Amino acid sequence: MILAIVIVLAAAIALIGIFLLGFPQALQLWSKASIANRIQPLDVEAFRNLIDPAEREYLRRRLQPAEFREVQRKRLRATLAYVQVASQNASALVKMAEAALNASDPHTAEAARQLIDNAILLRRNAFVAQVRIRAAIAWPDSNTAAAPILTKYLQLNGSAMLLGRLQNPSVPVRISSN
Repeated sequence: MILAIVIVLAAAIALIGIFLLGFPQALQLWSKASIANRIQPLDVEAFRNLIDPAEREYLRRRLQPAEFREVQRKRLRATLAYVQVASQNASALVKMAEAALNASDPHTAEAARQLIDNAILLRRNAFVAQVRIRAAIAWPDSNTAAAPILTKYLQLNGSAMLLGRLQNPSVPVRISSN
């Protein structure tokens, strides 16, 4: 019994050690170029259409209940994909903003802090929205409330554009396509 506990503890410590040693090196491999390549533009208008309650009600009125549930599940899966892209973009922008935190220009450092705050808030909201969307896929008649993700994403877009202009005015930073 004691031997089994010792083996489990040793394995847990080894696993933690591997993560602590490997994780910082993986983060250092991210250059600005690779971070920029990780950002996928998000079609804001398509996302807005998917989460529009009026569009949902229109479909509910026009389709048979079984057909509505099938269409709504497809729309929810698409919404989930948009939320996942928004969350991934927020993660990449946190990395980009962390590099700008030590800038000598106080406006750039403040813009980086604002971008980090917005990105972290978006990631938290995206996690909650993903849980709610997955539940709504099981019960398509429920409400997903993914609208706050779009609002936060648009704020994040503004913060990213501000930081990008402060760091390099000649290169535009966009995380959405309109």
